[in-house]
Amino acid sequence: MDKKTEAVCDLSAKKCKPCEGGVPPMSEEEIRRVIVKLDGWELVEKKIVKTYTFKDYYQTMAFVNAVAWVSHQENHHPDLEVSYKQCKVNYTTHAINGLSENDFICAAKVNALLTP
Repeated sequence: MDKKTEAVCDLSAKKCKPCEGGVPPMSEEEIRRVIVKLDGWELVEKKIVKTYTFKDYYQTMAFVNAVAWVSHQENHHPDLEVSYKQCKVNYTTHAINGLSENDFICAAKVNALLTP
């Protein structure tokens, strides 16, 4: 297993911690260090974003439902933009107006949904 795959596995094995504010968001340096571990995710303003493309609407909706299940399990919810063959996933921690480790944990878990 290469180091990037190992790092992603580490993130996807973690659990989100409740965040109700009162802690600072991750610094840009921390974000840049972690985001490289996540295939296809980009930093856009105070969010991490990835667009997933599918064969048809049914597969798109199956993915949306799987993301909803992950979100429920972690109690950390993304903003989703859904169209016929795409789903754009946006993570941020609203309580701190920025990014927390929870965003990266969930992004890794969402990526894992499509990993064989």
